[in-house]
This record gives sequence, structure tokens and C-alpha cells, in this order.
Amino acid sequence: MDRRNFLVSLPLSAAAIQSTLAAPLLSSLGFDKLSAQEISALEKVKRAMLSMQRATWEQGVAMQALLELGEEELVLLMAKDAVLRQSEDGRLAMLGEEFALTDACSPGEAVLWAAKKTGDPAFQHAFDKLLEYVEKKAPRSTDGTIYHFTNIPQIWSDATYMLPPFLAAAGKFKEAVRQIEGIRAALWNSDKKLLSHMWDYEKKSFPGKDFWGVGNGWSAAGVTRVIRALPDTMAAEKKFLIGYVQDIIDGCLKYVRNDGLFHNTVDDSESFVETNLAQMLSYSIYRGIKGGWIDRMYKEHADRMRAAAHAKVDALGLVQGVCGSPEFNHAGTATEGQAFYLMMEAAYADLL
Repeated sequence: MDRRNFLVSLPLSAAAIQSTLAAPLLSSLGFDKLSAQEISALEKVKRAMLSMQRATWEQGVAMQALLELGEEELVLLMAKDAVLRQSEDGRLAMLGEEFALTDACSPGEAVLWAAKKTGDPAFQHAFDKLLEYVEKKAPRSTDGTIYHFTNIPQIWSDATYMLPPFLAAAGKFKEAVRQIEGIRAALWNSDKKLLSHMWDYEKKSFPGKDFWGVGNGWSAAGVTRVIRALPDTMAAEKKFLIGYVQDIIDGCLKYVRNDGLFHNTVDDSESFVETNLAQMLSYSIYRGIKGGWIDRMYKEHADRMRAAAHAKVDALGLVQGVCGSPEFNHAGTATEGQAFYLMMEAAYADLL
């Protein structure tokens, strides 16, 4: 099918939506227990996110946030556009990042959900095409770890969120764990219990050795999603991943500020104060408590970080002070900051 005709292939008329989509899941997720002020803030943050221009991974994390919120119609609409912008080799939502590799996997779970929800073969074909690319064509290191980009032999901490949850959604559970292990081996500092940002396999050096807060947040959230997806038969792998997430959380919490936020470089108090890591860790903690694999004592930390993030939402629903788009070298606003606010709230409400 010509991908430019894809938008026409799945007509989302009111009648079709009524027949294929469940009612909004807000009450079943516990949102009915939130205050009117919390609901209002959530809706503003969601609206602001949908108003933003989005690159590959930003489309993916926004789709995942909406999926976890139960916003099914919006997920379908965004999945259609992710497929519309699928590259010839299979990478999804290719806008703004010509060489994106793992980032282009971030819409995968939501596209698979759309395939199962609608039965439309175009969604399934797009998902399968991406999986074939990842399994057979994606450039990787000698140990099998897939590079973050197509054009340079580097791995970034971000990739833990972008790629392994997609593989887990595809039922490739062992490969999802193997990719996490490869990224961890390249970037993990066991003394600090933190991840550096970038490793170059060819140069055998760190282009970014700093312990970037959001990179550690991407990793905690990505592994959390894989833990939720793994079957019970993979108990040993789950135990390893649970310990890994707990280590990341503990490593970060050593540096949490009195206001519940972190510095952009976690252990560098001279770097700017940043909002999104607090949201990412809160999300991971709430999901871990719900899953029974994080001690409930951590909820106090998550609640304090959540409150700090709430204080950063402005009148238009923009989460201020996150690592800011488009250069991500200053405090600002970003799609991922909006998305993780929504994911944090979904995880919090699910715990109520």
C-alpha cells in the first residue's frame, strides 16, 4: 500500500470509532480519584503536548503516554501518522532525525496496539517491517548491541527506553533483555550506580561521560516497561532487571534536591535544575509498587518528586524546566517532558 494513501485506508468516522474503541479508561485507571485541579492540569499538559512539533522519538513517547492514559482514539490517530512517515527500511515516524535508529522503534508498541485494536493489516505490516529491520538489518556492535543511530557506532542511554520495550511488545523477550544488558555494559558506573550518556564502540571512549539525568530516567522507565511485559517464566531475567531499576533509582536519589528535583547532570550541582528526571523516576516507582517489585517506602520519594513536577506546570499546561528541546542543553520545554508528566499521572492513578 502506498503509505501516502494510508490516512484514507482507515476511516475514523464517529460510527467506526464507536464500534472499535472502548470508552475512555479514566475511571478504571483511578483518575476519578484525582482532584479537579489535578485533572485540569493533566488535560492542559496533554493539550500542550499535542500542540508541539515532534521528531521520531517524541512521537513515540507521546503515543505511549496516551496509550497508558487510555486515550485510544488519539493513539490511533498518532499511529496512523507514524506509519505514514515510515521509511522504506521500516523505521517509524521518521521526521526530524534522518539517522534515527532506536528512536524510530519508540512508536512500535502503540502501532502494534493499533493493529490488534482495529484489525487493519496496514498497522501490522508496518510493525512487522520495523521488526524485520531491527532483527536483520540494523547496524550493531560485535556483541550484538544495536547502535542508537544508523551512521555512527554509538550507544546512548536513551536507547534503553526506545528499543527494548518494542522488542518485548513483539514477544522478543530474550532479545529485549540482551539489548538492555549490552547498553548497561557500555554505560553503567557501578560505583555511582548511574549511567553515562554515550559510548563510541569504534573510538572506545565516551563522547558523553556525564551522568545525564534524563538518560538515567529513560533507562529506568524503559526497563520498567520491559519488566511489565516479561512472562513469569523469565523469573531470573525479571530479578536482574528489577535490581537494575532499583540501582538506577537509588543512584539518582542520592542527588535529589530538597525541592524534589535534580540537576541536569545528576552529580553536578553547577548544571541547571531539571524537571523531567523526577517525573521519569516517579513513573518507574509507581509502576514498580503496582507490580509488587518496589518497596512501598519509595512512594514517599515518588510523591515528593511528583509534587515538584506539578509545581512546574504553567497556565498553558507546559511543564517548565525540563531538559529543553530542540538542543536539550538548557532548561525549557519538550514533548518528552509533557509525555512523562502524563505517564507519571497514569501510573499514580493506577496505584490509587
